[in-house]
Amino acid sequence: MIPRFSRPEMARIWETENKFKIWLEVEMLVCEAQAEIGVIPADAPKKIRSKAKFEVDRINEIEKKVHHDVIAFLTNVGEHVGDEARFIHLGLTSSDIIDTGFSLQLREAADLIIADLDVLLKTLRHRVVEYKDTLCIGRSHGIHAEPTTFGMKLAGHYAAFSRARERMVRARAEISTCGISGAVGTFATVDPRVEAYVAEKLGLAVEPVSTQIIPRDRHAMFFATLAVVAASVENLATEIRHLQRSEVREVEEYFAAGQKGSSAMPHKRNPVLSENLTGLARLVRSAVTPALEDVTLWHERDISHSSVERIIAPDTTILLDFSLNRLNGIMDKLVVYPKRMKQNLESLRGLIFSQPVLLALTQAGMSREYAYSLVQELAMKVWDGDDQFLRLLLDDETVDEYLSEEVLRGIFNYRHCIERTADVIDRVLEVG
Repeated sequence: MIPRFSRPEMARIWETENKFKIWLEVEMLVCEAQAEIGVIPADAPKKIRSKAKFEVDRINEIEKKVHHDVIAFLTNVGEHVGDEARFIHLGLTSSDIIDTGFSLQLREAADLIIADLDVLLKTLRHRVVEYKDTLCIGRSHGIHAEPTTFGMKLAGHYAAFSRARERMVRARAEISTCGISGAVGTFATVDPRVEAYVAEKLGLAVEPVSTQIIPRDRHAMFFATLAVVAASVENLATEIRHLQRSEVREVEEYFAAGQKGSSAMPHKRNPVLSENLTGLARLVRSAVTPALEDVTLWHERDISHSSVERIIAPDTTILLDFSLNRLNGIMDKLVVYPKRMKQNLESLRGLIFSQPVLLALTQAGMSREYAYSLVQELAMKVWDGDDQFLRLLLDDETVDEYLSEEVLRGIFNYRHCIERTADVIDRVLEVG
């Protein structure tokens, strides 16, 4: 069942009609190869192509009786082809068609996901450049750490999605193989030249050893890659959710005129899109374990993987395609509040400069242990009261012995903290 929110381009790949179209094309190419090497009459492929077609309803009707989808498909095609139908599927086994067709579907799905990543990267690049110098607080453990820029934050996610694209390209190659080797993969009933011909025509690599099926470690790697991409989606979505919290409110999902946030509280503007992406990422990740378990099959083949793949292949690719497009929309319209970022930056009254002060004291000759204890003691007074950190430092006699007022005031400089972030951002964008 195709999810209702599927984008048409991705949904089409997994429609039953498309699956049978791919199967038919694989069968037609096999016939061409068989004719080329003299196994079937030279004019058979042309005759078969001119008459070959199918009806999904008819295939379903036949399958109710034979309980075998490939046989039902071949029977329906044969009803249209006539006598030459005996040349179709000659020497093949079901997996030759199913697995090669599945490779084509996964490759096409990968192409769409790669295209989605390209669009998202373009949007992120624009926002990174836009907020390259916009000051905000960096956080570790959710607590204010030191100043950074919002562009720097986004640059980290840009780099992650650049890696995601590279992984998807590798995953696409991993599953782009053709396996047409007959029962148990020995080529006893089909010439290896047939496999090579079909692989070339479809732009696939020949599977070195198909054992009747294409090895499922390839597919496990593909679905694991989808999960890693989904994890990067969730990572950025979670950052947005945190930054949109009322106490933070540094960014906000676009809230359209007439949009409602709560059935009970009219004031609410919730990060519902980012929350949605967090949930969808869980579903994509849930496919990894069954995909890994599909690697282990009985001897040369069984079909325990089949039922799994019929669900996780459309579900994960459709969900990730939807998620990447939704994330792109969020980032394109994301509302950013630089003034609020500045307010939050100043909210701890200078504590975020504790490390530069510590370093300055040690460089001036104080032991690190003593400097740490001294700075921490003064910092705790700010945490527990209304004092300004700089004022406490200026009033401390021990600090005064090591650092002048001019030096101390120079330390409390936001721009000094981020003087190298622009270089990092340029490095990331140059690589991307």
